[in-house]
Amino acid sequence: MKRLILISGLIISLFLISSVKVAAVKSSSLSQLHQAPGFMGIKGIDLITPSGEKFFITGTNLGNWLNPEGYMFGFKRTGSPRKIDELFRELAGPEATDNFWDSFRQNYITRQDIEFIANTGANTVRMPFHYKLFTSEPYMGSTDSDMGFEMMDSVVNWCKDNNLYLILDMHDVPGGQTGDNIDDSYGYPWFFRSKKSQQQYFDIWKRIATRYALEPVILGYELMNEPIAHYFDDKSELNAMLEPVYKQAVATIRSVDTNHIILLGGAQWNSIFDPFSDFDFDPLIMYTCHRYGGDASREAIGSFIDFRDRSGRPMYMGEIGHNTMEWQKDFVRVMKEANIGYTFWPYKKCKDSCMMGINMPADWDLIVNYSEGPHESFEEIRNNMPDRAKVRAAMNEYLENIKFKNCTPIGDYIRSMSLTPPQAY
Repeated sequence: MKRLILISGLIISLFLISSVKVAAVKSSSLSQLHQAPGFMGIKGIDLITPSGEKFFITGTNLGNWLNPEGYMFGFKRTGSPRKIDELFRELAGPEATDNFWDSFRQNYITRQDIEFIANTGANTVRMPFHYKLFTSEPYMGSTDSDMGFEMMDSVVNWCKDNNLYLILDMHDVPGGQTGDNIDDSYGYPWFFRSKKSQQQYFDIWKRIATRYALEPVILGYELMNEPIAHYFDDKSELNAMLEPVYKQAVATIRSVDTNHIILLGGAQWNSIFDPFSDFDFDPLIMYTCHRYGGDASREAIGSFIDFRDRSGRPMYMGEIGHNTMEWQKDFVRVMKEANIGYTFWPYKKCKDSCMMGINMPADWDLIVNYSEGPHESFEEIRNNMPDRAKVRAAMNEYLENIKFKNCTPIGDYIRSMSLTPPQAY
């Protein structure tokens, strides 16, 4: 019996020593610098610049530009890009809507906007985009499968000229990854149930990574935004599919690009990281969380910090905002103390809660009221249609108002981000 006890004790001791050694090796591995020459790298929970300095992400999101959201136009019921497009087509007709989107893409974000962001002291912009910009599927008045590259190339050049890093965020993936308006889906994250959609997703990321593999101004590729909303009874099953899909996407990207960091968002609005267990499958992985509301305290993001420390990889707050200026200031302090960089959402939209406010046309309420009223049947469309001439005038005025020169910088909001409004504004 004593021999058995001694042997058992020896086995346990050897196991504990082995576990400590494995943990030490893993910790040592994660604390090593992983970096391609000239590119942003990772060392433990820190981002490291090409010159070897720690980098703390501070910036904003180019939301609404390439993935329109209804609330940024003042709509409530009309939320997704597809439904906004349909609304405008009912009000103004197909040709006028195509022309509207063309002007919108060219003027919503320009070189002047990127220069302004840089002049506040920001160092990063996150660029949300819709997968359809890389397909021949009709989107925002175009069927050009290279439209996405045209828009990205412009931002890449503007960021290079202004010393800003760029995060490419696929906000809407084929089939929809979230199941709500933000992914332009049909009310369920069908992406996870469709091998066809997943293959299209991999193919698009491969095209993007091939084009930008040698572009160091891009900090990284964010594979998808806010996967799997909390509404669904089968969310646990869907959550279990998340890491395997991510790993396959990473492998696809790595076949053409070994230089860039890849960002992985958690489930349920980038807030749940339980689906992740393999922290060693790629050395250039970091994670991204989102937070709206709640207390502006370290405890409120405790689960993000715990996961960050457990994974040994950087964590970044990709979206935060839409709150009081005091709350935002407090949360910025919390994130700085926790070493979690951030990009506020969004840079520009109607009214307030952004860095750059759009002044809405006087007759825009005609469009908003129509969007909120019944217009499901053709009879309802005819009976509730506002004055079309006034609608077209309002849409044209809106296109003028979104131009940088006609927008209003919101100094208090910018200061709440721990940035500084340029003196000229």
